[in-house]
Amino acid sequence: MPSPASYLLLNPAKPSSSRLLPPPRLPARRFHVSCDAPRGSAGARSGGGGGRREVVPAGASKAKKQIVFFDSAPPVSSSQPQQGGGSATEKGEGETPTSKGGNGNAALGLLRRVTKRTLSALSNLPLAISEMFAIAALMALGTVIDQGEAPSYYFEKFPEDNPVFGFITWRWILTPGFDHMFSSPVFLGLLALLAASLMACTYTTQLPMVKVARRWSFTHSGERIRKQEFADSLPRASIQDLGVILMGAGYEVFTKGPSLYAFKGLAGRYAPIGVHLAMLFIMAGATLSATGSFKGSVDVPQGLNFVIGDVMKPRGVLSIAPDVFNTEVHVNRFYMEYYDSGEVSQFYSDLSLFNLDGKEVMRKTIKVNDPLRYGGITIYQTDWGFSALQVKKNGEGPFNLAMAQLKLNGDKKLYGTFLPLEDSDSSNPNVKGISMLARDLQSIVLYDQDGKFVGVRRPSSKLPIEINGNEILIEDAIGTTGLDLKTDPGVPIVYAGFGALMLTTCISYLSHSQIWALQDGSTVVVGGKTNRAKLEFSEEMNRLLDKVPELIGANNENIVDSKSTAT
Repeated sequence: MPSPASYLLLNPAKPSSSRLLPPPRLPARRFHVSCDAPRGSAGARSGGGGGRREVVPAGASKAKKQIVFFDSAPPVSSSQPQQGGGSATEKGEGETPTSKGGNGNAALGLLRRVTKRTLSALSNLPLAISEMFAIAALMALGTVIDQGEAPSYYFEKFPEDNPVFGFITWRWILTPGFDHMFSSPVFLGLLALLAASLMACTYTTQLPMVKVARRWSFTHSGERIRKQEFADSLPRASIQDLGVILMGAGYEVFTKGPSLYAFKGLAGRYAPIGVHLAMLFIMAGATLSATGSFKGSVDVPQGLNFVIGDVMKPRGVLSIAPDVFNTEVHVNRFYMEYYDSGEVSQFYSDLSLFNLDGKEVMRKTIKVNDPLRYGGITIYQTDWGFSALQVKKNGEGPFNLAMAQLKLNGDKKLYGTFLPLEDSDSSNPNVKGISMLARDLQSIVLYDQDGKFVGVRRPSSKLPIEINGNEILIEDAIGTTGLDLKTDPGVPIVYAGFGALMLTTCISYLSHSQIWALQDGSTVVVGGKTNRAKLEFSEEMNRLLDKVPELIGANNENIVDSKSTAT
């Protein structure tokens, strides 16, 4: 006998005017029954809902009907006869809605598989560690290679005819952009790859762990509880007494029937996510600093001024000049302090800032490690120089003699100037005069026209000195302040990231402890686990469980006292 799920298919012996799709291919076991039907009779419908009705052609005297039974019912065909004859395929309407949906599902499935594999590859721990080591190596290399110098500097220091270590030339520095290491495509690309790894790890690992940790997972199996890292039994106890003890130890306690679940230290599960976010903040701030900042340097003599925008240069594609660049800076005074040995100990610049209307908006005396900050711009005191020497000769003047820096071996500074004498012949290339040398602003060494030492004068002493029949008086020494200016929008983000990193790192050391308990008659089966400090957790559990009998005894005494009082 055929299966109850058999499918009834009616086919005329002769082809009809409408075209049917071929029946689906099914297992072989079929049963055939033939019968005769009078002319003009209609075909019966399928009992399974998948048959068709067809009209027998008028010219046929008899139509032979064939009944075919299958072991299982095939899927119902989506195509139906249409008025006017012909199916959707015959009319050239293309794919059916079912096939379109299948293509869409296939594309969506492919996208999901690619996304899953990409996230799995990016969240790989060895890959993330390799990325961090590569970034650290590039940062170390950036401290060795002088940054921001002109190309000629690297041509000279890393020549092709004499490579450093036998292979490092200027091409190894300039081609990958290592002369600006922290804004080079290689460095920024590694930062982006590490950021992608951190986000992938957070999405695939940390977030699921937090979701699992937040669930109140009750258990009704004592055997499962006994398989935990810590397990014990409390005879003649109740989960209510255990819950009181755990709540006193800072646990969040939940009960459901004979089951108990408790946990504490859930913040330790959130902390790794915070660590990842903090690292993302740091990298985002560093990237913004490398691509969106301005930097400039200027040497300004005392009494002169400059416009901030004239000395600032963009550092990346995201550098946008703010309106504060129109501010004018005036150097009111530059002076230095000295040690008893005569060495320079500190130098100061008294600066005033003026807006476009000429109004002073800020004034401050800056020094090394004490910069001026205004409108997102920071002005640092970084260097000093000797601009000019004011000198009177025979009561005339003062004359401003420009001071030139002389090259010496080492880092010591030496400046010099020259005062020609009146009787010197201007056509003679060997003009004679008075030479003046200075190492700083506090003392000037003078030599006569023959190059012989004459004496030393301090600009503040106002004491004249006679040289070759001329009275020379040094009025003042005009210094030059060396200033570095910088705008760095990424600094607040980097500071916030480091602060969050320190905080979340400390929180991540908190142990996330979980405890399960089950009331089994008069005995309570207790078990628990923790992700850190496993030895301390075991000791803590022993102390807590030792308190349960004490609590039970205290409760019994209270019950006895209450009964005695009632009696």
